[in-house]
Order: sequence, then C-alpha cells, then structure tokens
Amino acid sequence: MKKAIVIGAGYAGISAASFLAKAGWDVTVLEKLSGPGGRARNFKADGFTFDMGPSWYWMPDVFERYFNCFGKKVSDYYQLTRLDPSYRVYWPEGSSTDLPSQYPQLKETFESIEPGAGKMLDKFMKEAAYKYEVGIGKLVFKPARSLTEYMEWDVLKGILKMDVFSNMKKHIHRFFKNPKLRQLLEFPVLFLGALPKDIPALYSLMNYADIKFGTWYPHKGMYEIADGMYRLAVEQGVKFCFNANVTSLDITNGNITGVHTEDGKSYAADVVIGAADYAFIDRNLLPEKYHQYSEKYWDSRVMAPSCLLYYVGVNKRLQNIKHHSLFFDTDFNVHGSEIYESKTWPKEPLFYTCAPSVTDSTVAPAGCENLFFLIPVSSGLTGDTEELRESYFQKILARFEEKTGNNLKENIIYKRSYAVSDFEKDYHSFKGNAYGLANTLLQTAILKPRCRSSKINNLFYTGQLTVPGPGLPPSLISGEVVSNLVQKVCR
Repeated sequence: MKKAIVIGAGYAGISAASFLAKAGWDVTVLEKLSGPGGRARNFKADGFTFDMGPSWYWMPDVFERYFNCFGKKVSDYYQLTRLDPSYRVYWPEGSSTDLPSQYPQLKETFESIEPGAGKMLDKFMKEAAYKYEVGIGKLVFKPARSLTEYMEWDVLKGILKMDVFSNMKKHIHRFFKNPKLRQLLEFPVLFLGALPKDIPALYSLMNYADIKFGTWYPHKGMYEIADGMYRLAVEQGVKFCFNANVTSLDITNGNITGVHTEDGKSYAADVVIGAADYAFIDRNLLPEKYHQYSEKYWDSRVMAPSCLLYYVGVNKRLQNIKHHSLFFDTDFNVHGSEIYESKTWPKEPLFYTCAPSVTDSTVAPAGCENLFFLIPVSSGLTGDTEELRESYFQKILARFEEKTGNNLKENIIYKRSYAVSDFEKDYHSFKGNAYGLANTLLQTAILKPRCRSSKINNLFYTGQLTVPGPGLPPSLISGEVVSNLVQKVCR
C-alpha cells in the first residue's frame, strides 16, 4: 500500500485522508492540536460547550454528498435542525428584521421593505440558481491546474450567465434599491475576503444557498460535523496522530521521503498533502529552493478577514434573542473599508452573535445562555492586546444589551477571547487570517495557489488557501479534489 501523510486534521485534511483511504492508501494524519477539526474544534468550560470557529451550517447538500460518497448519511453522525427564522438583523434606527426560512414568507418580507422586491427576488434567485448548479456542480470540483479544465460546453455557453466579470455590488443593485435589502444580500460575501464591489457576481450562488437550502444547526454544536468526519475517517482506516507538530521534511531527488514531528517521531511517505496553512508549509517547512511561491507573492495576496471572537457564558436565560443575529446598526460601508482598504482596527464595527442555547439545551447549564460574539477585522493587524480586546467587548456588549433589551453585564460567569495572534499561534495562520484567501477575480480558480507543488513531485496542498476557496463546504470539496489528483498522478 502506498503511504500518504496528511499534515493537518481540519475539514480539508480529514476529507483528503478519507478519500485516499477509501481508494486503498495507507493514510496517517499529523495534527499539532489535541484533536480533529482545526478551526472547527470546540472546548468545554464551566458546563458550557463552545464551538470555537464556524457557526453557520449552509449548503447541506454538500455535506450530504460527502457522507454519501462513503455509503453513509449525515444522520448517521449528527442530527440537524433547520432554523426559523434563519437569522435576525438589527438596523441603525433600532428596528430589526427576521429572515424567514420559507421562501414565500421571505418574499413577503422583501416586499414589505421595498414594493416590488418580491418579484425581483424571484429573478435574482433564478440567476443565482444557475450559478449554484454550475459553480457547485462543476467548477469547484476541478483542481484548476490549467484553463483546459474549464473548456466544457456547459461552462463555456454559460460564461456570461455566471457573471464572473461583474461584481456583487453592481449585481445586487441591479435588482434592489432599498439599502437594507442590499446589505442583506451583500453580507455573505464579506467573509470571502473583499468588499462586494471586488467580489465576482458569480458568488450570488451563496445567496441561493442561504435562501434555498436554509440555515441549519447540528445538535450538540458545529463540532459534531468534525467529529462525524473524524469517525468516518477512522472507519475508512485513517490513522490520526494528535499533538504531532510537523517541524521538518526530508527531501531526496525532488521527493519528500520523510516527515518529522516535534516529539521526535518520523513518518515515511510516498505522498504528502499539506492541509495545514499553505503559506506556513511553503515558507517554514521547505528549504528556500523548494518554495512554491516567493515572500513577495505571499505578501501580495489579498486575505479574507481575521476575527475578534468572544465565548461568553451567562447565568440566566435571555429574552427575545435568536440563534443567529447580525448587528448592522453601524455603517456597513465604513467597517468594510476598514477591513479591506485602510486595514485598521474598526471604530464602530458591525458584529455577529450566535446563541446556540436558544436551540440546544446541551451547550449550556440549565438556566444559562451560551453566547458567541464575532467582529470581523482585517488580517495582519498588530496590537492585538488584552486591553484592546476588552475595549471592543464592552463596546459591542453595550449595543447588544440596548438592541435586545437584555441586561447581562453582571450575569457573565465565563468569558474567553480569541483573535489575530491566537490564529497565528494555534493554526500557523498566515497574517492571522480566519477564513483563508479572498475570492477576488484575480484569486479565483487557476489564479489561486496551486494544489500541487511544482518543485516537489509528491507534495500536494488542500484547504482554504488553495482551490476551491474558503468555507466549510469548499474545504470538504478541496480534500476530495486533491485526493483525486493524487490518485491520478501517483498511480
């Protein structure tokens, strides 16, 4: 059996390992942390269970397809609940809007905000459906090694319909005039790494995923997904070594022959898949002559945001809150500009809260509330101090209390923060990014970092810095894509 070493046990690493093991490879995953999941891990404290990273479950069809590839179903590993409303948005003037999970009710909501917007939503969704069908059904499963991969008739004939050369801002403004509706449809792409004016309109497929397939929640928390993937991988025969920080690679005649970890262990390899941070592996584990990209290249990449995160336990139940809430009560454009243009700490940031205990009693002690706060910030920021984190927390806590009508400052019994420097320390994250490489036009498909090294014959990459891009569903797909490429190249 050929031996594959996968560096990193996040979604993409587990996915790649599982597909290779299914194909008959001897696969070992080396992970520097104490368990699987990468950014999607969790922790427990004082009776609370906190998901540390992703909290939105979109594109359930992609997850179902993943488990189906191994003759399994999502329900074999975790149970899902569709949220209704999908989420709530708070506005500057003090009002809020709940986004219903059912399309007819959502159209009514749009119509109530802007007369005629219901019919325009039908038109918007028809275009977005085509992009989703082609984008998720065809484009994302390609390794993007050359343009010839995209020379399929279905893709070529619909290239204009894909809106690759238009941007999200123009696209959305073509359908809707009301600023609230525009912000509702623009917000999903903020986490793709650029302002809506810089993101291809192709990504209205994310709006389709949001509206058509809904927002879901896995019982006991988002970590259940990573745990389910881990259990499936073990069933396929994948071996996992945790607390195994990779420190060096043996390279002979242009091939990696061995992988070494901090605890002094060594692992032989026929193939190595880098599922940890691409830039870290390229710049820190490889001698300079084997670097895939230069320092100048990496420094010129447009990164998706980092985050200020707060995990908060409250010793009472809160009134009138939803599972997901977006606080758009300050200037959307100013904060976006601070993330992507001036790249400064924001003055009055938008923020997001998740309250999983609204849906799931297992994540908090009886009578308590589990809260997760997120402020998107620019990657690469310095000055990430405890004092700065606390100042932002007090600022958004005051707004949360005002908008929701809940006083909780005196009821907080647990609080932990997590930010740029933590992403760097725990994940070797390039510039402390939380979401990977931005999906701008010049960083799409073949213009992303390649998933196979051009300097080392048996080194491949997967995850959010290569194809197809950032996000949980793309990470699942990225692992499958690189696994297929390994099997094709290394027969």
